[in-house]
Amino acid sequence: MHGFFNLALRIDATQHAFEIEPIPDSVLRHTLGGKGLGTHLLLKYNPPGVDPLHADNHLIFAVGPLTGSAVWGSCRHGVFTKSPLTGGYAESYSGGSAAEAISATGFDAVMIRGASAEPVWLEIAESSVQVHPAHDLWGLDALAAEERIRTWLRANRSEAGRVGVLTIGPAGENGVAFAVIENDRWRSAGRTGTGAVMGSKRIKAVAFWGHRTRSAADPEEQKRFAAETARAAKESPVVRAYRTMGTPMLVDVLNRAGGFPTRYWQKGRFEGWEQINAAALHARCEVQPHACLRCLMACGRLSTVREGRHRGLRVEGPEYETIYAFGGLCEIGSIEEILYLNDLCDRWGIDTITAGNLAAFTIEAVRRRRIDYPIDYGDPDAVARLLEDIVTRRGIGDLLAQGIRKASAEWGLEDLAVHVKGLEPAGYDPRILKGMGLAYGTADRGACHLRSTFYKPELAGLVDPDRIAGKAKIFAEWEDRLTLLDSLILCRFYRDLYLWDPLASILRSATGLELDLPAMRAIAARIRNDTRRFNLQEGFTARDDRLPARFACEPLPESNRTLAESEMDILLKEYYQERGWDEEGRP
Repeated sequence: MHGFFNLALRIDATQHAFEIEPIPDSVLRHTLGGKGLGTHLLLKYNPPGVDPLHADNHLIFAVGPLTGSAVWGSCRHGVFTKSPLTGGYAESYSGGSAAEAISATGFDAVMIRGASAEPVWLEIAESSVQVHPAHDLWGLDALAAEERIRTWLRANRSEAGRVGVLTIGPAGENGVAFAVIENDRWRSAGRTGTGAVMGSKRIKAVAFWGHRTRSAADPEEQKRFAAETARAAKESPVVRAYRTMGTPMLVDVLNRAGGFPTRYWQKGRFEGWEQINAAALHARCEVQPHACLRCLMACGRLSTVREGRHRGLRVEGPEYETIYAFGGLCEIGSIEEILYLNDLCDRWGIDTITAGNLAAFTIEAVRRRRIDYPIDYGDPDAVARLLEDIVTRRGIGDLLAQGIRKASAEWGLEDLAVHVKGLEPAGYDPRILKGMGLAYGTADRGACHLRSTFYKPELAGLVDPDRIAGKAKIFAEWEDRLTLLDSLILCRFYRDLYLWDPLASILRSATGLELDLPAMRAIAARIRNDTRRFNLQEGFTARDDRLPARFACEPLPESNRTLAESEMDILLKEYYQERGWDEEGRP
């Protein structure tokens, strides 16, 4: 079928061996690559109940039928495994330029199982895998390791052309449950602990290069579509906003709405918001828009601190989620200090959302006299010390490295801990945006904002945030469309440009499949059911779709708003019905 190589690469890290496996069209028609294919392979090869850090847990990299095409927003790859943070389904996506190098090897997916006896890095090219010793890389931060491997490839693989290098930092090496996999210096497959799985296999990095290209069913239609998208983007206020201000613009939006999580979920507004918003970033740093390959939005902020103790520090970021996690939850009222913590997380290879949540949770544990540790709100140096303790598994950091569920149980603070399935929410308080409560509860990887991005229609007024009855139907359609984006794989921020009709055009030009709306939704629903089945086989139940009790019993002080358990009951019941699941949430 057009758009695919019909091949998967299977690597045994224990034996330093590999084999190539065909993928039939019948599988690709129903999965479309990316998330669909990654989930299919997990269900096929991962032993039910396997420990996430055991050699038999598979680490899967996948791309989609649009990778390397002219379609805007298509340079992304996905990582799929069983999460060491949640014990369930793990998916994470990253942009930059690595996806095209992964695709150029000629594989739709790369699967790694086993564990090397010694640290290694893998070099994957067309029909070949080379295993290199990595003793000299082990212990390096993720950015330094990537640069070291790029330098080696430039010196030894002049024929390679563009390469993609995916690395872990010390956090992944040390099995921190929320370690990430980095690429292009600042891009991360950020959530669910994929970096810890890679570290458990003693793989420091994976480098990809090749010269294979995907065939398109209708290359001319694909080019016309890309040109039309570029024209439409010029008139789009959403594209203009991302290009000029990036995701930090959401600080103003959420703080104004009273849904900016602050002081570890105790408040919905931060008094120091003007010191950490997009205006502060652009005023106090040298900022350049920065884009992934095949992107016309350039939402990234390449930021260099102008003055103060971090003068000269250069980071791509911080994104809104990093600002909320450190600025809101930890009440750090300085954009420069947030950049500093962002840089530490990138170098050590940890997820900023979980890191900020755990830091704020630790502050509360100290204030409630459950532990003794020198940390408080508004202290970036104390947060930095805590993050280093987590990465090195030192002192209380060893417990926190295992995630919020383990830490809260050990400290007797399970009623305080804010998470779903072991994953902390993003910066959208569900007491204000009630559809996000449904999103957090039902997302396969835990309290995820990206699988539906339902904050967008609620903040934009397309859907009443307070509406309960009937919301699940709207939510399911929104989720189905974005599930296809994750299978193709397309950037979330193109959701306003790639509605159902454009998606049908994209699929037709890339693969030759003629799919109407019911057919596209049927594929998305099948993928959604497969991810649900994965979690069910790992022991999750409908009870795991519940939100922390705090959202129901602790009103936000600014608005007196909650998300009542009775409201969540209705949202979940209607969602299960919309999905065709039984009352226990089983497909």
